[in-house]
Amino acid sequence: MSHSLPKDARFETRAIHAGQGPDPRNGAVMTPVYLTSTYAQDAPTVTRDGYEYSRTSNPTRTALEENLASLENGNWGLCFASGLASTNALMDRLVPGDHVVAGNDLYGGTYRMFTKVFERYGIEFSFVDTTDPDKIKEAMRPTTKYVYIETPSNPLLNLTDIAKAAEIAKNSGTAQLVVDNTFATPYLQRPLELGADIVLHSLSKYLGGHSDLIGGALVGRDEKTREELAFYQNAVGGCLAPLDAFLVLRGTKTLGVRMDRHCSNATKVAEFLSEHELVDRVIYPGLPNHPQLKIAQAQMSQPGGMLSFELKGGVEAANAFASTTKIFTLAESLGGVESLVEVPPSMTHASIPAEIRRAAGLADGLVRLSVGLEHEDDLVADVTQALTAAAKAAGAPAAS
Repeated sequence: MSHSLPKDARFETRAIHAGQGPDPRNGAVMTPVYLTSTYAQDAPTVTRDGYEYSRTSNPTRTALEENLASLENGNWGLCFASGLASTNALMDRLVPGDHVVAGNDLYGGTYRMFTKVFERYGIEFSFVDTTDPDKIKEAMRPTTKYVYIETPSNPLLNLTDIAKAAEIAKNSGTAQLVVDNTFATPYLQRPLELGADIVLHSLSKYLGGHSDLIGGALVGRDEKTREELAFYQNAVGGCLAPLDAFLVLRGTKTLGVRMDRHCSNATKVAEFLSEHELVDRVIYPGLPNHPQLKIAQAQMSQPGGMLSFELKGGVEAANAFASTTKIFTLAESLGGVESLVEVPPSMTHASIPAEIRRAAGLADGLVRLSVGLEHEDDLVADVTQALTAAAKAAGAPAAS
């Protein structure tokens, strides 16, 4: 059902058409949701288009996998039941004694998987500041199989130079560079073009875009890597359901226009917060004081829709702010059309021990915003009134 797109088709065009096309039997414009577990075969081992059982492959999922591969400029995509199921498939390739170099400010669920699940099986992990290439180099071992980074990271929005990290991994002769591209999306950043081996996404976030599904994906270029990961996708069984695949396909069609609005709104909110007297610091790759601003400008087309900040008054002020917003919904996750607020140390990153969080720079009173598509003036007004509540909780006078 795929369109034969021109080789020079732009991102927005590929987002709508890659992996998809009118159904050849009836002309349906939207990819059908193939709600079937099994497929009729013409003879034993003779399948129609290669489909035999939907855990192994499903036409709706195939359409999404081809779409994501096109958007990331990869050769293949594989979709999973969640972002963590995607990470699990990567870890399934490892054996006892293998080693992973990872960022020290990862999403809490990733850190939990590494330390509470795979360390028990003899996989070793080194968590380092990947914004410093020398720290990555120092952590490498002959047994290192992955350099695993988030850029921008969750929730501190640290940026790693993808090209330099890719060079370190390649020069090791043993390691592949994995980039979690969830925050940036392929609209803002394409790690494979910068030398990464595998790109990971939580499809639940910007790619789905509507907070109505759970899913994950891996995208790459090397066929041997695809074969190994596809084996674990099928053998372990953490595959994406066809209805969820359909919902992500709906989301990727509008990814470009949504990300433009996410970025412009986040910039407006970040600039406002950076000038407020109750705010200690704002972390946003679009502000001139971001420590990796040059990297952001080099490898991202826009700074994204996520930002974090710290308030005078610490955790009490942070909790008061997050509990009194009216447009920003207090909830985990990110990347939907609606704006969300959370306090990572007690929510998404609570599984990371406090001393490790703090050592990585994640303050107890950090607030993370996923800035949605509402009107920018309404968002700033909501932040303003929540800061008044935060000031009271902190015992500070409200801003005039």
